[in-house]
Amino acid sequence: MTAARSTPRTVLASAMCVVALLGAAACHRRQSVAEAFPASNDVADWTKTSDVRTFEAADLWKYIDGEAEKYLKAGVQRASTADYKFQNKLEAVVDIYTMSSANGAAQIFDSEPAADAKSVQLADGARLFSQSLVFRKGRYLVRIVSYEESDDAPQALVALGRGIEQRLGK
Repeated sequence: MTAARSTPRTVLASAMCVVALLGAAACHRRQSVAEAFPASNDVADWTKTSDVRTFEAADLWKYIDGEAEKYLKAGVQRASTADYKFQNKLEAVVDIYTMSSANGAAQIFDSEPAADAKSVQLADGARLFSQSLVFRKGRYLVRIVSYEESDDAPQALVALGRGIEQRLGK
């Protein structure tokens, strides 16, 4: 019976394979969040007007200065954001926060005021305001904010939210 020997070259090759697999898994997770942003007209009357921008946890302050610490304490890994327009008249921004666990998403969701919000049957919990929709699904917290107020805004925001929820992983 011959014993297998580990040479430095074999160990190095094995380590490189592990690093490559971990990198591919991280890339896939980022890709799947980017895919949660509907393309133009995937949700009726909504047009995606920007590319998805991503802010890693260490750089979150560049996007949400003043609020970043709260998200960091809850275990945020990254924030992804894109701009949309509804019927060429209502502009909105979509933020998807990827947390390390569902508890982190619930912690942020539960920490925010619910006054003047309507409860919406969406994902693991949702609140609808006149110009925004916030919901959580698993380890994701989604915030959609319109820049203008209109009679169409609440229904339009819920429709976009449903489109995002369908695309988010568990």
